[in-house]
Amino acid sequence: MAELRVGASGFSFASWKPGFYPAGTKQGDFLAHYAGELSTVEINNSFYKLPTVETFASWAATVPDGFRFAVKAPRAVTVCGRVDFAGDLNARVRSLGDRLGPLLVRLADKRERDDAFLASLLDAIDDDLDVALDLRDPSWDGIEPELERWGAVRVNQLDGAAGFRYLRMRDPPYDDAALEAAAATVRGLLDGGLDVYCYFRHEDEPTAPAYAARLRELVSG
Repeated sequence: MAELRVGASGFSFASWKPGFYPAGTKQGDFLAHYAGELSTVEINNSFYKLPTVETFASWAATVPDGFRFAVKAPRAVTVCGRVDFAGDLNARVRSLGDRLGPLLVRLADKRERDDAFLASLLDAIDDDLDVALDLRDPSWDGIEPELERWGAVRVNQLDGAAGFRYLRMRDPPYDDAALEAAAATVRGLLDGGLDVYCYFRHEDEPTAPAYAARLRELVSG
């Protein structure tokens, strides 16, 4: 059956105490508490420095079965064009084992390079890894069908042949009406047999995990 995994973009925020993390929770215990409440997290600081194999393995051992990490690919690969680093990316994220969710790949904002770079990048990522591309500029519009041969999707893309969708909720605040609209979209995707990953933007207050929990509640009815 198709599954919804919804969470926040990041988890290691001291400002989420005591609203989400209980007062007195040590930072080293944040992930365990987070994973007890939500089913996935998007790792964004990997864009600047990819965690070590040991860190990924430790995270994987901390969370329960069914939890997934979405990992943002480092800018050295996706922005600076060092496709030769993709092999190291493949190897490191695999230390998450079955806790690994999609890779999030952000390219330059404008479609300035030819599409050969995108093809070489996707070719360098292991075939069995799910990839979501964060292509924010309208110059990328229309690229979606070209992603299908890699089984990749564009962030917030609703149609296409891939077996999953990757949604990023980046414009808080969200009232219940907005979350219900998002829930209707998610239900449609799930009914179509698609797994859905959905992440709310980090804010200083613990709004992201609250939105995630409410969206999950609305989807399940």
